[in-house]
Amino acid sequence: MKLGAMVGMRDDPDAFAAHAKRLEDVGVEYLWTGEAYTADAVSTMGFLAAVTKKAQIGSSILPLYSRTPALLAMTAVGIDKLSRGRFILGLGASGPQVIEGFHGVPYDAPLARTREIIEICRSVWRRDRLVHEGANYQVPLPEGKGTGLGKALKIMDHPVRERIPIYVASLGPKNVEMTAELAEGWLPLHYWPDRAHELWRSSLEAGKAKRAADLPPLQIVAGGSLAIGSDVEHLRDRDRPMLALYYGGMGARGKNFYNDVLKRYGYEKEAEQIQEAYLGGDRKQAAALVPAELVAGMSLVGDAGYVKDRIEAYRDSGVTVLNVQPIGPNGLQDVETIAGWVA
Repeated sequence: MKLGAMVGMRDDPDAFAAHAKRLEDVGVEYLWTGEAYTADAVSTMGFLAAVTKKAQIGSSILPLYSRTPALLAMTAVGIDKLSRGRFILGLGASGPQVIEGFHGVPYDAPLARTREIIEICRSVWRRDRLVHEGANYQVPLPEGKGTGLGKALKIMDHPVRERIPIYVASLGPKNVEMTAELAEGWLPLHYWPDRAHELWRSSLEAGKAKRAADLPPLQIVAGGSLAIGSDVEHLRDRDRPMLALYYGGMGARGKNFYNDVLKRYGYEKEAEQIQEAYLGGDRKQAAALVPAELVAGMSLVGDAGYVKDRIEAYRDSGVTVLNVQPIGPNGLQDVETIAGWVA
């Protein structure tokens, strides 16, 4: 198992560069950054490519609706060049609240679109003349659409790699199955190692059964907040507001993927209560309703023995890249401490 960390652009670029370099120095091998309706992730990843030397740089995630498939492929080529072959293209559907509410495009066919985008990206990186006739994407535009002047093109640049790794953020059974079939890696959100097997085993096995022989073993990236000490358990509560946002505020009643995961973890009553409280405007109550067992199980916050136990739980569940977010008083020293445990 290897060590990763989520990073986000800071107001002070110098401080951000120093932070990224320090993470790399203490043993972090994967640096991830994402976007919801924040600053874009591509700028941050280009910056990371310039200020680091060894760590893999990944998007977690680039929402697949906000860019054309060809632009996703081109972006991957650019960052892979800047990083000298250290880029991972992390893709995900995000959710209708962001896609329709912020980007103003329909949230439709996420599973089929992801499959087509993977196919298009790999075709671009092979420097094929891009021809794709799918249900969601047609390249070039077919006769009767547009000006009729489009023609099949291949990317002008020569990519550093013909096969840039693609990791997919997925939660639903069919989407996880597709991820295990097609992608180099899986980015599950709110991954509870003690119960992940129950939720996703059959989907992962079904996808791996169809996996092409030329694909490497599926990488699984998951983790949580990190703080080591005898009196840090209270810091687990820092995760509650964000968890309440996802379980209660993302999407709507009957259309919230994260709420569905909470139910599948066995907390059907709590999932409904959190959603009712959050959508009713009581975010504090929604956060308080997030099950303590879940919060603790997904975190790496506690004394050294507890954190070691959680690391092993993640490892035993199949996680190959442990993502951590240091929140304790020791800061990056905690990351340095666990680097040896993880390896």
